[in-house]
Amino acid sequence: MRVTGILLAAGHARRFGSNKLVAALDDGTPVVVASARRLATAVDDVLAVVPGEGGAVETLLAAEGIATQRCPEAVHGMGHSLACGAARAGGADAMLVMLGDMPFVAPATLERLVAMLRDGAAIVVPTHDARDGHPVGFAARFGAELAKLAGDRGARAVLAAHADEVVRVAVDDPGIHQDIDVPADLPGPR
Repeated sequence: MRVTGILLAAGHARRFGSNKLVAALDDGTPVVVASARRLATAVDDVLAVVPGEGGAVETLLAAEGIATQRCPEAVHGMGHSLACGAARAGGADAMLVMLGDMPFVAPATLERLVAMLRDGAAIVVPTHDARDGHPVGFAARFGAELAKLAGDRGARAVLAAHADEVVRVAVDDPGIHQDIDVPADLPGPR
């Protein structure tokens, strides 16, 4: 069973003040590269959805050997980015959708979600402290629905429409909630 990781890396980081995905973590690794590397350890292949103009994010990911898909519609919201990735991930048996600004998700969490997808789970959502987080996994049969998404609500409509098929997985991993929205979210001295 082939599980493709879809890395959503096409956002425009308005709150950060610059492109947060190319900002360096305390070890010097760009945020999006750390996220991509983390995701790549758990899945069979990674497809990163990048801005329509490509730019620095695309260059960084290409240097890592990560396949990219430009998405001009990404300026209209995360739903558009997810739709671009899902449409291109045809042939995968399942997809694990991760945000490019979440480099702190534990490898064990990723491995557990992928294992559940391989075991036949339809939709998997990690939870920590009774709150849903990311990444979220989908069986391939949801690909067509994901490919029709638009706006900035991500996959919430798909999750709601198939609530009876969602498996919530309790994990001891605060990283499933830890994204980078402002410079203060970066670790280390600033």
